[in-house]
Amino acid sequence: MLKVDALMKKILIVTTVGGFLPQFEMNDVKILLEQGYQVHYASNLDNPVYELDRDALLAKGVRLHQVDICKSPAHFCRNLRAFWQLRRLMKRERFTAVHCHNPMGGVLGRLAAASMPCRERPYVIYTAHGFHFYDGAPLFNWIFYYPVERLLARWTDCLITINGEDNRRALGFLGGRLKNIYRIPGVGVDTERFARDLRERRNVREELGFGDEIFHILSVGELNHNKNHEVILRALALIQDSDIRYGICGKGYREPYLRKLTEELGLRDQVTFFGFRHDIPRMLQSADCFCFPSIREGLGIAALEAMAAGTPLITSDCRGTREYMEEGLTGYVCGEGSPEQYAALIRRMKENTEQRRAMSAACRRRAVNFDISRTDRIMREIYQRMDVQGNEAADSA
Repeated sequence: MLKVDALMKKILIVTTVGGFLPQFEMNDVKILLEQGYQVHYASNLDNPVYELDRDALLAKGVRLHQVDICKSPAHFCRNLRAFWQLRRLMKRERFTAVHCHNPMGGVLGRLAAASMPCRERPYVIYTAHGFHFYDGAPLFNWIFYYPVERLLARWTDCLITINGEDNRRALGFLGGRLKNIYRIPGVGVDTERFARDLRERRNVREELGFGDEIFHILSVGELNHNKNHEVILRALALIQDSDIRYGICGKGYREPYLRKLTEELGLRDQVTFFGFRHDIPRMLQSADCFCFPSIREGLGIAALEAMAAGTPLITSDCRGTREYMEEGLTGYVCGEGSPEQYAALIRRMKENTEQRRAMSAACRRRAVNFDISRTDRIMREIYQRMDVQGNEAADSA
């Protein structure tokens, strides 16, 4: 393992999803730069899911590398090419550490690091933003993903989880011999940035053309199958209330389907596709309710941001939302997950104004537990220990 030298400290951050680093990991970049690391970022930058400003990253000192990685393991040939691209990059740059994110980023980044000669092997961190195997997951996920994750734990120096269920499962890897396991409250929310502002609420609703009588529901997230926006559209079709508006912030491969479904359900005047937005804190001010019907979530940063803004939630019942949802306190949990149940909960939320106010205050109080300052403190400790343990391993190699 490479010995950490203050004059050549380099770290490679690997993500599957292009744009994931600027969207979620810039606080980690800030910590690493403060600790003297040269930060490199490898991802599928040519096909970003989140907005990617290359010039802004370069200006912050982040060096960029295109890797042809795919989210699906079914794209074997492309991911094999991505493995060799990562290995060549590691061979050339001689990184002291690699920090991997997202499932395929975690697989390929760790395999590439493990394939390096012992003296050139970097310290490896993997942040699991939600294991694909979880209580209630399809059997295939357990058969395919669980053995892979257990195997890769052998080449993981530090494993970071973001919820209690994943943390408990990680503690069992390698028969409990994997020592450096940390749990963080997600990437953290800047709760001050999302603070409730009634004046801003009025301004945004005026911009959107909403009067006081309008009940505004908001969802934020990639437009894919897992985020499950379809169930809210079908619920609204059942309610048939023209005073309800539904805004969807995000982009993704399912947008054409969702737009077509909106037309078919007769919801054209009630549903707005806002696309990718830079002003989510402002948009949340306008919302009376935040719907988060995901099938699977490691935690759900969008829902936590809504809580910080004091917006009551209607969520699915999944491993991530269980970290912060309390039925009747921070919102409603849709255990069944059907359009009919979501419709009933939306009606209930709309009709109970006083309860919404109480939920708003409870959301703001609970969001403090996920403030970015807490994640920052843990990540600083992880990166500091990375220097120490990397040197100890190099000395013993």
